[in-house]
Amino acid sequence: MSAAVAAISARDVRVRLSGREIVHVDALDIVPAQWTAVVGPNGAGKTTLLKALAHLLPHQGRVELLGRDMRAWPLRERARQLAWMGQDEHGAQDLLAWDVAMLGRLPHRSWLGAPSAADVAAVEAAMRRTQCWDWRTRPLGQLSGGERQRVLLARALAVQSQVLLMDEPLANLDAPHQADWLLAVRELVTAGKTVVSVLHELGMALHSDQLLVVRAGRVAHMGVTGNAATHAALREVFEQRISLHEVDSQWVVLPR
Repeated sequence: MSAAVAAISARDVRVRLSGREIVHVDALDIVPAQWTAVVGPNGAGKTTLLKALAHLLPHQGRVELLGRDMRAWPLRERARQLAWMGQDEHGAQDLLAWDVAMLGRLPHRSWLGAPSAADVAAVEAAMRRTQCWDWRTRPLGQLSGGERQRVLLARALAVQSQVLLMDEPLANLDAPHQADWLLAVRELVTAGKTVVSVLHELGMALHSDQLLVVRAGRVAHMGVTGNAATHAALREVFEQRISLHEVDSQWVVLPR
């Protein structure tokens, strides 16, 4: 990678769950101001790795955010720089969609302080960007899975962080809203933000700048998405059961 400070760096990071090592990463550097898609077969440890990078799971080793040890960041300051969107997140069902999105502004607000004009503007912009503004006054429990997912994405965008980590952000989204998500990610990267997302949708992952291929809890490959070596690693982890084809200057995945 370039001489620029990595958005996230990991060195000798290990995660053990129920006495079993789930993730072991010797060295990993996430390229700043790019979109990295994390892919691999079921059970490869993708979500566990992402949670370790977000400092949401106990782990051995060192993780740095923007060149600074994750443990050295004051919690509020770190929360301003690193936003998280997890899969299957469940909040209080009677919370309004607006209130859920506003949770993304907590790192910017004083303790028990009312939302500022900047907070309100950030949340409105995020909800309009994810097309969930129209049901801002509806309780979370009344939303469909796809609608809820868009509110959670709005919450993450409202943080206005430098780095966004998303675990299965396309879950429950239909094709048009998956395309909207892709456009939003591209806008973030253009603005200098770093996005890391775990994806099962390989076709969408091939739109990313960098591909992080995970197998059995380890980094099998990290490289530019369009490179031949990256494609070879992707086919390898899926046991040659997929093929990649270029159609109209875009790579697509087909089963074999």
